[in-house]
Amino acid sequence: MSASETPGAAGPADGQRGLFITLEGGDGSGKSTQAALLEKWLTQQGRTVVRTREPGGTDAGVEIREIVLHHRGDISPRAEALLYAADRAHHIETLVRPALARGEVVLQDRYLDSSVAYQGAGRVLDPQQIRDLSLWAAEGLLPDLTILLDLDETTARARLDTSRTRYDRLEAEKADFHARVRAAYLGLAAAEPERFLVVDASRPAEEIAAEIQSELGRRLPASR
Repeated sequence: MSASETPGAAGPADGQRGLFITLEGGDGSGKSTQAALLEKWLTQQGRTVVRTREPGGTDAGVEIREIVLHHRGDISPRAEALLYAADRAHHIETLVRPALARGEVVLQDRYLDSSVAYQGAGRVLDPQQIRDLSLWAAEGLLPDLTILLDLDETTARARLDTSRTRYDRLEAEKADFHARVRAAYLGLAAAEPERFLVVDASRPAEEIAAEIQSELGRRLPASR
């Protein structure tokens, strides 16, 4: 189910439908930078943008984020997956669907593909089970467009090393974990090319942003 198929959502007064756009990629791939640039561009196109993230897009989500990313001591892989699903269920119901029903653009840092990549491949759980859990939590909602910022995990780590003084539980994982995550992302994109835009994230930020804007204008003309 895409954002345009949200059940029971009343259409916005001007008839302009909501758009659900997610940004995915490994840690250090530049998602926050591209989210800010895309938010500015969409606003210039006359769209109302709701910028959010998972986990942590709601008050409850902030608390879940602290547990799942900064909890001292181990969290079992299945418990981790369930915490992300709990955040997702609340976030989608209370923030994302209402914004889409108002005809707004939801621009979100991470969604269910992160769970499939990080908990499915990274934690070596069953990727299909993780996807099914996420879809159940979100009542089947899929993005209109998922932008995958693809970057070699070694390069991404070098970027983090120059910008971070504190690493979360996932950022601190070893290189083989992040290699599995990247491979999983590329596999997801290959399986759903109509939903994914894969971008080489090693290039300058402005060049990446221009490609994203061009593709968004082509794929989602309603954003203009």
